[in-house]
Amino acid sequence: MKRVLILYKSKYGAAKKYAGMIKEALGGDVFDVKDFEKADLVQYDAVVFAGAIYASGISGLKVLRSKWPLLKQKRVVVFCVGASPYDEKAIREVKQNNLKDELKDIPMFYGRGAWDESAMTFKDRTLCKLLQKMISGKSEAECEPWMKALLSASGKKCDWTDPKYLEPLIAYMNR
Repeated sequence: MKRVLILYKSKYGAAKKYAGMIKEALGGDVFDVKDFEKADLVQYDAVVFAGAIYASGISGLKVLRSKWPLLKQKRVVVFCVGASPYDEKAIREVKQNNLKDELKDIPMFYGRGAWDESAMTFKDRTLCKLLQKMISGKSEAECEPWMKALLSASGKKCDWTDPKYLEPLIAYMNR
């Protein structure tokens, strides 16, 4: 049986929640990336990394880059979490921007996370409000799916986390 290490970087809790769901489905050990050094990589056959998407970057991904020489012989996957509904074009761009060079062949999966402006830092809330203002003048036809999601979530508390988003990842890991 494969020993699975589940690493996550979570700012508002959705990636951590998914890490717990992955543990339920696959077993293994869960670590926040800040506690990663406590995990002995030798004992694991596979690594699942869960991190949120912020401004098209996957948070915490630098831990995979820094430990790649120790990880490259293992089965490694990335599960990224975002507030937008799944959009093939946007996910492809996130993968191209984040999983390049030695990480380019790592499979990437996506799950929708959560939205709660009251829990956001001042900086994050301000950036989101500015972005909402910038796109609010666009017609619906001009809006990308993430833009529509950003506008519709404004002022609301939403939790879209759902185990269904993990099904492709679980199927991949179990083959």
